[in-house]
Amino acid sequence: MSFKKISLTLLAAGAAVVGSAADLKVSGGLHPSADAPVIAKEMYGQFTEHLGNCIYGGIWVGEDSKIPNTSGYRNDVIEAIRELKVPVMRWPGGCFADEYHWMDGIGPRSERPRMVNTNWGGTVEDNSFGTHEFLNLCELVGVEPYISGNVGSGSVEEIQKWIEYMTASDGPMALLRKKNGREKPWKVKYFGVGNETWGCGGNMTAEYYSDIYRRYQTYCKNYSGNTLYKIASGGNAADYHWTEVCMKNAASMMDGISFHYYYVDDWNDKGSATNFSDENYYMTMGHVYDINEAIKGHSAVMDKYDPKRRVGLMIDEWGTWWNVEPGTNPGHLFQQNTMRDALVAAVSLNIFHNHAARVKMANIAQFANVLQAMLLTKEGQMVKTPTFYVFKMYIPHMEARLVPLDIDCEVLEIHGRKAPLVSATASQKDGVTTVSLANISLDKAADIDLDLGGIAASKVKGEIISSKNIHDYNDFGLAEKVNIVPFNGAKIKNGKLSLKLPARSIVTLSLN
Repeated sequence: MSFKKISLTLLAAGAAVVGSAADLKVSGGLHPSADAPVIAKEMYGQFTEHLGNCIYGGIWVGEDSKIPNTSGYRNDVIEAIRELKVPVMRWPGGCFADEYHWMDGIGPRSERPRMVNTNWGGTVEDNSFGTHEFLNLCELVGVEPYISGNVGSGSVEEIQKWIEYMTASDGPMALLRKKNGREKPWKVKYFGVGNETWGCGGNMTAEYYSDIYRRYQTYCKNYSGNTLYKIASGGNAADYHWTEVCMKNAASMMDGISFHYYYVDDWNDKGSATNFSDENYYMTMGHVYDINEAIKGHSAVMDKYDPKRRVGLMIDEWGTWWNVEPGTNPGHLFQQNTMRDALVAAVSLNIFHNHAARVKMANIAQFANVLQAMLLTKEGQMVKTPTFYVFKMYIPHMEARLVPLDIDCEVLEIHGRKAPLVSATASQKDGVTTVSLANISLDKAADIDLDLGGIAASKVKGEIISSKNIHDYNDFGLAEKVNIVPFNGAKIKNGKLSLKLPARSIVTLSLN
């Protein structure tokens, strides 16, 4: 890609404008290739931690709840999971995973011990949602489970027995599972050997953890035809040293390695989810583009030890992280979700697609009521956030072959960060070419012309997510301000795709 640089002009009143009022001019082209990688559906993964109301009230209400439910799971949330075609869900954490002892969450719920969730608000956890509840949910909605094992405060024996309990047909742990009401073992593909072991998962060094990983993974056994995909706990953001050490010492023993990336500039004051300046907005979007450099950095290290790219890079926590909403528990991380978050999601997914040869999973944090959530719930009500609609709009990219594309557009530079004002991605599946574009400009539409690179298409159908104000969000009891509506502003002529992309909008086009 190539960009024309412009600068952000800050006005005395604190508002921001980009250049003049003229439309952006964007050109580029698609370059279909049979050698391009396939976009893993797991890039659209979700993350469910025992944190705030993500699990309790967000997904699980129990069989006796007045809220309509199926076996204790909210019916509206079940339908939302199916609507998004969620491919994989990570559980039970996060930081919670490394203080979670799985045997506390099995057996009769009335007999399960309680515990204090020391990481997230000191909430007392009753363990009513445990292994059976999570894996049965995944089975019910067709989601691949991703279990995060306790390395920080757990033992090798504990992890080995958990895997046996979940996946073995016979043996001591299988008999215990059967006693607890589950005869048939579950299929569990993804297993994380620790979480954030550089921080809440044990405050380890890379050198120490790589040895710990080698030991623990040895006892992550395959039972009864179940094959584990073992994921090492990777570094924080751009910690390439961590990746280097783990790849050097244990690459042959892992299937994937994670890294986490939150779009936070100041951990002491993350800013409001809904009340932010134009400058704050553009700074965030510049931060989003920084993840591209982080992925390239980790990938370069991995290529040294794994040139055939067998080991997957798993971005299993990512997203925005704002200050909690006023009046809510600071440890529950409840935040609203605006059009800004939708654009963050779209640009992030566009970037992930471009690294499909290495990135094999991404799990946005988190699914319900926490951080950049898909859903917000309050008693019997549920809200679909702007980010939910981005994930829904991007479903056609799942398991589609990437179509490389280049664009020439203006790039914003603010406080050393660079943010192209238009982001794009394309893919092909089942004879349909899907093109998604995001215009992050607050005040400029974009006139876009893309050469189709020989793709034989004559029809185009589109959808758009946009809002009148970047601060718009969906709230309980009110009509949605941000959702998906038809878009009829694109055309194909002489092998070119042309459209006018409104400011603050995301468009997905189907070409055939």
